[in-house]
Amino acid sequence: MENPIDKDKVAEQPGLIAYPHNVGSLMIKPEDEGKLKSRAMSAMREQTNMQLKQIQKQVQLLMEQAGQIQRRVEISEKIYQADMSFEPFVGHTYYLYKKEDHYRLMMIGPDEWGKSKPVDLEYVSSARLLADHTWDIFD
Repeated sequence: MENPIDKDKVAEQPGLIAYPHNVGSLMIKPEDEGKLKSRAMSAMREQTNMQLKQIQKQVQLLMEQAGQIQRRVEISEKIYQADMSFEPFVGHTYYLYKKEDHYRLMMIGPDEWGKSKPVDLEYVSSARLLADHTWDIFD
């Protein structure tokens, strides 16, 4: 008895061909490579943009902190160059004023003067002396 299937229409290894080899096989649909790449690129961009935004927020925070430290250094230098007629104690708050072109550190705050505040005295900043002899600047 002869095999009715034509040898030219039969694959030797049907599981390795890129298309269905008989009527009952699952349909094999080729993927659109451009669509796959487009989705992957879109996901990659979304992820990297999210990471870049996070880094930008961190950089912004660091810039703000650097600005605060720079201001602290500037005020601290003015305090140490200022006239003071007392010895500042750690943990106490003092007030920096400017009179013409020189600075003066005082124990009297800007709202404690009442009517006796000198007209030519300009309030600059409040500062608390820390244990390491740096100044915590606040206003």
